[in-house]
Amino acid sequence: MIKRTAILLAGFLLLLLCLPGRTAEPVRAWGFYGHKRINRMAAFTLPPEMFPFFKRHIDFISDHAVDPDRRRYAVDGEAQRHYIDLDHYVAPGQRISDVMPRRWEDAVVRYSEDTLQAYGIVPWHIQVMYARLIRAFQRGDLDRILSNAADIGHYIGDAHVPLHTTENYNGQLTGQHGIHAFWESRIVELSAEDYDHWVGRASYIDRPLEFAWEAVEASHALVDSVLSIEKRLSSTYPEDRKFTFEDRGRGGMRVYSREFAKAYEDAMQGMVEERMNASIAAVGSIWYSAWVNAGQPDLDRMEQKDVSDSLRAVMKAEEELWKANRKGYGRDHE
Repeated sequence: MIKRTAILLAGFLLLLLCLPGRTAEPVRAWGFYGHKRINRMAAFTLPPEMFPFFKRHIDFISDHAVDPDRRRYAVDGEAQRHYIDLDHYVAPGQRISDVMPRRWEDAVVRYSEDTLQAYGIVPWHIQVMYARLIRAFQRGDLDRILSNAADIGHYIGDAHVPLHTTENYNGQLTGQHGIHAFWESRIVELSAEDYDHWVGRASYIDRPLEFAWEAVEASHALVDSVLSIEKRLSSTYPEDRKFTFEDRGRGGMRVYSREFAKAYEDAMQGMVEERMNASIAAVGSIWYSAWVNAGQPDLDRMEQKDVSDSLRAVMKAEEELWKANRKGYGRDHE
């Protein structure tokens, strides 16, 4: 039944490829490069009972770390799983915990589900994905273990990005359009090879929802710095030094210059590296905690298995839809 459903979904997604639609620039949460790197490095935080299994499938978990972004081009309702606009609810000087209920049911009562969906649900969706990963471990379902592990890594990474916690997510309210991809894509692509990603071993998380909320609160506390530092630097850089053109695919693309990117990163004093490393530690710890709560199943018995053809078909269809259509739901981070 599961295999048949997956095949039908793949066929549906492939059918969607034939539908007309406008093209749009893709969302780049941590950039595709950054999300893949976070999931890959998280595998190295795992204990010996888990690491061989994750090492065997490390390419799958890394490559499919970007699937939730691609899914925006097929699934209405996906976009809001990547962010939460805390400043819609919290006024300056207020404590987030005093305004925002942690539990979904309580938040719905206070604000309504429509409002929550409109302004993002990432901490609650991390909790949903966590429960799915536990069930996958309990069932020994290889497809779901790998796909859920890859997906939850993506959402946890998003929760650690400051601009995923504000209505001014792309600087559009302060005349800083483009800062989103600059902070989480351009800087990472230029600097990540020099980052020290040793974050220690995964630890057990006994309250995953609270853990997710702590991540978005820590991210939100950095929003003012992300925006104000860039604005201050911009006032000292003429356009021809702030931007440059680089070859991207079929032609040149206007991007932030390496000089300006380095000055911005230096002024932030390692913020991007710190948030990326916090993501790595969090992803590994959530994977580990889900495995523990599933009863610590023996993953060695799945060592000779590989993902099913039906799962590969579904994921391939999603990738092709993303490449062909590029018409996403939700907001533009470019």
